[in-house]
Amino acid sequence: MSGNSEYCDYRSPLATRYASKEMRYNFSDQQKFSTWRKLWIYLAKAEMELGLDITQEQVSEMEAHVYDIDFEAAAKEEKATRHDVMAHVHVFGNQCPKAAPIIHLGATSCYVGDNTDLIILRQGFDIILPKLANVLNRLAKFAMEYRDLPTLGFTHLQPAQLTTVGKRATLWLHDLLMDERALRRARDDLKFRGVKGTTGTQASFLQLFNGDGEKVKQLDRLVTQMAGFQKHYSVTGQTYSRKVDVECLNVLSSLGSTVHKICSDIRLLANMKEVEEPFESTQIGSSAMPYKRNPMRSERCCSIARHLMSLTNNALQTAATQWMERTLDDSANRRITLSEAFLSADVILMTLQNITEGLVVYPKVIERHIAQELPFMTAENIIMAMVKAGGDRQICHEKIRVLSQEAGAQVKQHGKDNDLVERIKSDPYFAPILNQLKELLDPKTFVGRAPEQVVEFLEEEVYPVLENYKGQLGGTVELSI
Repeated sequence: MSGNSEYCDYRSPLATRYASKEMRYNFSDQQKFSTWRKLWIYLAKAEMELGLDITQEQVSEMEAHVYDIDFEAAAKEEKATRHDVMAHVHVFGNQCPKAAPIIHLGATSCYVGDNTDLIILRQGFDIILPKLANVLNRLAKFAMEYRDLPTLGFTHLQPAQLTTVGKRATLWLHDLLMDERALRRARDDLKFRGVKGTTGTQASFLQLFNGDGEKVKQLDRLVTQMAGFQKHYSVTGQTYSRKVDVECLNVLSSLGSTVHKICSDIRLLANMKEVEEPFESTQIGSSAMPYKRNPMRSERCCSIARHLMSLTNNALQTAATQWMERTLDDSANRRITLSEAFLSADVILMTLQNITEGLVVYPKVIERHIAQELPFMTAENIIMAMVKAGGDRQICHEKIRVLSQEAGAQVKQHGKDNDLVERIKSDPYFAPILNQLKELLDPKTFVGRAPEQVVEFLEEEVYPVLENYKGQLGGTVELSI
């Protein structure tokens, strides 16, 4: 093996290329193992408060060494003991000789492992939710700005009745609002595993307190409060139920599906040159075709969102295969799955915020596309106008049908522009309504209540949610390559 040793090990692109510094830290070894130490301190303080022979001097000694972790020493211990928790107990005890006898007193490995996971999951949601709010905020501004700009609607990816650019953005917003609600609910539903012992019966703590069950219950409550949780799970095995992980990954994967849909829409609109994501002045779209402006950010979102959506099945499989009070085949799997889910969600939200901050709309292109399709869509309006002017509906319908077929042939067979309006103007039959044609063909008369719907939706549903994130909105996102 040769070359720079820094680049000779596999490094996850989620950590090195995409995710934010705060999310990377949340799943770092420093965060994990310093949280273990905090949990040992909470346990010791609560046990001391409830009368066990633990001194403030021992607690203070532990508090002085929360963050100065000797990772090399811990790795050597783990290699010898094949047990990560006991390795860190020994290293922490070496740093805190007075406290060594009471570190991890009465606890099992999952006391630090599972409780730390729950803290990290909650902090992960705390990182993600304001980022989602920033996307909501930016898209709300976009929807309001373009609330009355007509554009072709599409069903079956075929041109359909007109909508507006802003109204389409509310469809994106609507799904993101559902994600915000689900993410917030999952975050608030998280409880603490607490102090439960080896199989969840609290037997070891009952021994420590000489059979005093009330003190064991108080210990559970005290440690839960010290860790910043309001509630703990009433019953657990050795671990908290892995259904909790399923609930967390379900909402993250659902967010992935929303972002994938939004960015797929943007990619389709970019293909039609109606909408374009930010494109930097020095950015290269293609190594072979210098003129290209590829929707690379949206493509990144779709790519990582697909990975995110796949992770739910992993959590389901893990929850389904937990035997009795616990089995260890969840451990290695969860180390990968939980972190990747949050890192992936973090990436796609940052990227989507960057996209929505610089989304460019091209009204003239949109207008040209409308002009190609709108004449066909106005047929019923023209028929009704002719009927009001004294014409026969069936005769008018047949006239429009024939002219529409001829115009359609011009578009499909000869690649020419839609000339239905010119054909109508040239037909003497339609002379009674020629002075109304401009009004009948005004795109704004075909968007229904779309502009009003945008305003109502923002005021009634989006702005109240954004109120919950006052002080957390603003700023721009700079993406890595």
